[in-house]
Amino acid sequence: QVQLVESGGGLVQAGGSLRLSCAASGRTFSTSTMGWFRQDPGKERVFVAAINWSGGRTNYADSVKGRFTVSRDNAKNTVYLQMSSLKPEDTAVYYCAADLYTSLVTTNKGDYDVWGQGTQVTVSS
Repeated sequence: QVQLVESGGGLVQAGGSLRLSCAASGRTFSTSTMGWFRQDPGKERVFVAAINWSGGRTNYADSVKGRFTVSRDNAKNTVYLQMSSLKPEDTAVYYCAADLYTSLVTTNKGDYDVWGQGTQVTVSS
């Protein structure tokens, strides 16, 4: 089984950058699609980005295209979310997740089997 731990969140001014990391334990990481989601208090968790097992395919929410980049290092069992040109509306708790069973770069949170505990990102105006 995969366990996920996010890090790298914090407070940043609008226009700034942050890089989130998600460290995974478990032998299935290198074959899993990995996703990033975010959630505001009282709202649903929504898709941000995803990357397939090899890193050859990615998918992004329209709201972050051109500003966020998802990548992975299978040798380090880590997936990253580089966030640039941050806006106050990017403020949320960010979660990484693993889809252990399909090779689709899915946006559907129901397809993900394992979740991290989340890391807070706050963008001030």
